[in-house]
Amino acid sequence: MEKKTRIISVANHKGGVGKTTTTASVGTVLATMGYKVLLIDMDPQSNLTSSLMCVDTDALESTVSDALVGYPTLPLPVYSSTEFSTEGHVHDSLYLVPSSLSLAGAELQLTSVMAREYILSRLLSKVSAEYDYVLIDCPPSLGLLTINALTASQYVIVPMVAEVLPFKGLEMIHNTIASVKERLNPTLQELGILITRYERSNISKDIEAKLRDSLGGLVFDTKIRKNITIAQAPLENVNIVDYDPKSNGAADYESFTRELVNKFTD
Repeated sequence: MEKKTRIISVANHKGGVGKTTTTASVGTVLATMGYKVLLIDMDPQSNLTSSLMCVDTDALESTVSDALVGYPTLPLPVYSSTEFSTEGHVHDSLYLVPSSLSLAGAELQLTSVMAREYILSRLLSKVSAEYDYVLIDCPPSLGLLTINALTASQYVIVPMVAEVLPFKGLEMIHNTIASVKERLNPTLQELGILITRYERSNISKDIEAKLRDSLGGLVFDTKIRKNITIAQAPLENVNIVDYDPKSNGAADYESFTRELVNKFTD
């Protein structure tokens, strides 16, 4: 049977909702489950890159911005876990396309390029078949970089903090996904909303209830509990699953990853 690659964007125009943590953690769990995984950092802030790589991004020979600007001459720069992980946290089937601050300039350079929304899709088409999962960490905006990611993806996960303002902002990301599906990528599907930084407070419970009432099955069963180790892990250039396997954060992301995989096997 031919291997089917799942390309998933982790997107939300709100910052601080757990996009990077979700990308890194789910990617690592998938790798430990035996899947071959490619992570792509599409954020100029490079949080995914810096949270995983124990090297200076300025010293990298190439990043995703070089490939986007240099298309079709330059390929996506793919680094293996053996090249970027700290000792003891190497996963043989985990790979990363890093980012750097130059990606912000690349976005400006691409605004006048024909078919600019499809550049990442075309770059990925040359390598995606090598992987079981491709996870794309999007920036906290709905600009050209996020549109490129959504156009290149089959699916979208929307992390959302269980608070009032992020809840009210959901319509904007939903509308963007719908617009990309209608105009650029008819195969795009919203896999669901992942509730992050969940607390046993009345506001968290109320937001969850409203989400499930209005969106039903579009909200994942798993919730990511608020956990200090999730914030500490990137400081050690490692994901939460490797940093503290016994933490609530690691347990929640392992549970979520199993739920995600089951969506494709049910």
